[in-house]
Amino acid sequence: MKKIIILILCLLPLSSVCQIVKGTVSEMTDSGKLPLPGVNVYWINTTMGTATDENGKFSINKPQKTDKVLVISYVGYANDTISIAADENDIEIILKDNYKLQTFEVVNRASGAHISRLEVKPVVEITGTELCKAACCNLGESFETNASVDVHYSDAVTGAKQIQLLGLSGIYTQLMTENIPNLYGIAQPYGLSYIPGTWMKSIQISKGSSAVLDGFSSLTGQINTETKAPDQDERLIVNGLINSMLKYEANVVTRFDVAKRLTSNLLVHAENRNVYFDHNNDGFIDSPLIQQFNVMNKWKYRIDQNSMLMLGIKGIYENRKGGQTAYYETSDREGLYGININTKRFEAFLKCGHEFDSLFNVAFKSTASIHKQESFYGLNIYNAVQKSFYVNTVFQGAFSGNSEHSFSTGLSFAYDDYVEDLHINTVANAAVSEYDGVLLNDTTLLTTEIVPGAYFQYVFDKEKLPTIIAGVRLDYHNEYGFFFTPRLHIRYTINDKNIVRASAGKGYRTAKIISENTSMLASSKQIMILGNLKMEEAWNYGLNYTRYFDINDRELMLNAEFYRSSFINQVIMDMDQDYRFVYFYNLDGKSYSNVFQVEANYELIKGLDVVLAFRYQDVKVTEMNKGLEVKPMVNKYKGLINLSYGTRLDKWRFDFTSQFNGDQRLPVIDYTVGGSTYNPDCCEELLDEAPMYMILNAQVTKNFRSWSIYAGGENLTNYTQHNPIIAADSPFSEYFDSSRVWGPISGIKFYLGFRINID
Repeated sequence: MKKIIILILCLLPLSSVCQIVKGTVSEMTDSGKLPLPGVNVYWINTTMGTATDENGKFSINKPQKTDKVLVISYVGYANDTISIAADENDIEIILKDNYKLQTFEVVNRASGAHISRLEVKPVVEITGTELCKAACCNLGESFETNASVDVHYSDAVTGAKQIQLLGLSGIYTQLMTENIPNLYGIAQPYGLSYIPGTWMKSIQISKGSSAVLDGFSSLTGQINTETKAPDQDERLIVNGLINSMLKYEANVVTRFDVAKRLTSNLLVHAENRNVYFDHNNDGFIDSPLIQQFNVMNKWKYRIDQNSMLMLGIKGIYENRKGGQTAYYETSDREGLYGININTKRFEAFLKCGHEFDSLFNVAFKSTASIHKQESFYGLNIYNAVQKSFYVNTVFQGAFSGNSEHSFSTGLSFAYDDYVEDLHINTVANAAVSEYDGVLLNDTTLLTTEIVPGAYFQYVFDKEKLPTIIAGVRLDYHNEYGFFFTPRLHIRYTINDKNIVRASAGKGYRTAKIISENTSMLASSKQIMILGNLKMEEAWNYGLNYTRYFDINDRELMLNAEFYRSSFINQVIMDMDQDYRFVYFYNLDGKSYSNVFQVEANYELIKGLDVVLAFRYQDVKVTEMNKGLEVKPMVNKYKGLINLSYGTRLDKWRFDFTSQFNGDQRLPVIDYTVGGSTYNPDCCEELLDEAPMYMILNAQVTKNFRSWSIYAGGENLTNYTQHNPIIAADSPFSEYFDSSRVWGPISGIKFYLGFRINID
């Protein structure tokens, strides 16, 4: 009866077996034990594994039908194994330089970001150690040392940022928090700033199609953020930061035991920037002034050894203010261009589950949110509300009691309700389009999406054979009807030094042309929809090869990969036809992205980690009347060098990152359209192609026993895009456009901060 009640009330994915082995992995130093985070721990001849947290702790379930032998794997360390007795449930593994203990020999420290050997998909794990290599004020600033994810400004006045993965906009990447879909729709333009860096425990980046368990919307990849846990991480974390643009930030994370099986934590974030800068003297604030307050509370209750319940709530208040410096000084919109974006957001989530035996468990996770934005961009007004609800129930088991053939199946339900009120100034925008379509002016868009779905995933996992994950899902959209999503992932471990992975899958999404492109509101462009927009649909194919070499008792990791995204249908945002309009229409022809990347990770000398990476991108799209064109605002290539040096016992740490950003095509500007004549102040604004540029970042950290101080600089070359705003002197004219941003807006920036960590 107890199991039935638990099944009805709550069900979250836990481990798939009843008996659990817990332990700690540490390194013995002269000053004592030093916990090692990110160590891979898995059972031999299986894919059942985990990784140690920031405190070196791990928890893993015991399998029934395999040898009880744990494999310890870590980049920079020699692999080894430990036999676990039947009654052994708590172990401690201590590593020591040049000394064998329980068959381990330490040869080096590991990198803070690495590709997991355990995952069937190539998952890049960014640990808390890696996040500390830079200021990392929020999720949008967490990828400075990562070669796969690019972060760009959407425009030059709002401070909105967007990511690019596999050469495509972040709208095609599924953002997850705690393995639950989040930060899409109205939250998408500014969502990267809603997760503070101090809150994050780790980030997982997977390219290509994701598992069918997580939904149908991942077209190019998935980024999942894990925040600090209420039962594992530090008792108290305090972080403070100030930079040369007079931005102040404070973070506090604390956890506490409420009862024997009940734990909780509180995460608080506050930031403020109320002093403006205009370094290029164009009359516009370089970066918007921001006030943000962010609070999160998580609870975890261990019902018994096999059952768990977790819930959390989160509230966000943010106000952005920018535009002309004169507007900031007077707050008078009469004749002055200003922007103000006020956001209120509330989230709640629930995850729970029960393990019935070693081959069957059931899980449940759900989230609800309400997001409200009130904003104006000059004379353009945009107010919107999004209400969302999501639930996913997962059943996991094995066929005929054989763990080599397992499955996951379940039901999901997604509900999103949008109310968008849009008013676009028509005083300056009196142009007439040569195309027939729907012009968005004084418009209220009411959209409700209801999507129930079902899925099934099969896993084949047998020693010396490729591991296969094959999944399908069937969803029904209240507007677009039924659609089918197949996905396949394969990993073949040739030996301990060679791993090959391949993937193929389909993805779908519905475009939110206003909320996902609010940068268009920070211009004088008119927005026109041509035809009835369809659901976006694309295939993604990927091939990944990872090779490990032992050189001078250290491990060199080389990774090469190729991904292709090919659209069956895409909603095209076209800014090439007429500088006075931005058009949205369905794809008629080809649209694809080919991305090739190589990366190397090696400890060159003791304490000095080196990461080298290069990426080439071929991204093209068919535009009306123009044919197949290079997609604008996408770098052709990118290079990255990251150096991280730590002295003995990590008392001092020096981090340096250099990014080389290749040239990119810019949207066409033809001021002869409609008989207009306009001559910008600087010819750079009319470039057809943005030049290559380089960004340098550096940081120095001094670590003490339980606290540290750090200082750093960003964009040390002081490189900026000259006059990123077209017609800044005439913001209410038909020529005004702040969305043509391809490079850094702010110049060199310095910061100083401290961290306190008490366990």
